[in-house]
This record gives sequence, C-alpha cells and structure tokens, in this order.
Amino acid sequence: MNINEIVVRILAERILNKGLNPLKNREFELNDVTNTEYRKDVEDYIIKESGVVKGAEPTI
Repeated sequence: MNINEIVVRILAERILNKGLNPLKNREFELNDVTNTEYRKDVEDYIIKESGVVKGAEPTI
C-alpha cells in the first residue's frame, strides 16, 4: 500500500491542533485513524514534529 504523506501530515496536524473530525463532529483523535499503516506514519510524524526525541541521548 502506498502511503500518501500529504494525508499523513493533514491527519497529524488535525490531531496536534485539536482540529475537528467532520465525521464524528468532535476533536480529531489518534484513535480515529483506523488504518494501521497510516496510524504508524501519523504517530511517527507527531513524534518527529513534537521535538520530544530531538537531541535525546541514550540512557544506560
């Protein structure tokens, strides 16, 4: 399956910005992404864009 990176970005941005899920008429949540391949890419995008792991050093 080809993952559309534009769709991944849109989904992730809606989640990060607490955007509306038009199908459910509420805030968009990660659980709304039901396709496992898209969900993994959305999770990776959110982690990358949040800066949580940027410059992190391994712990011993």
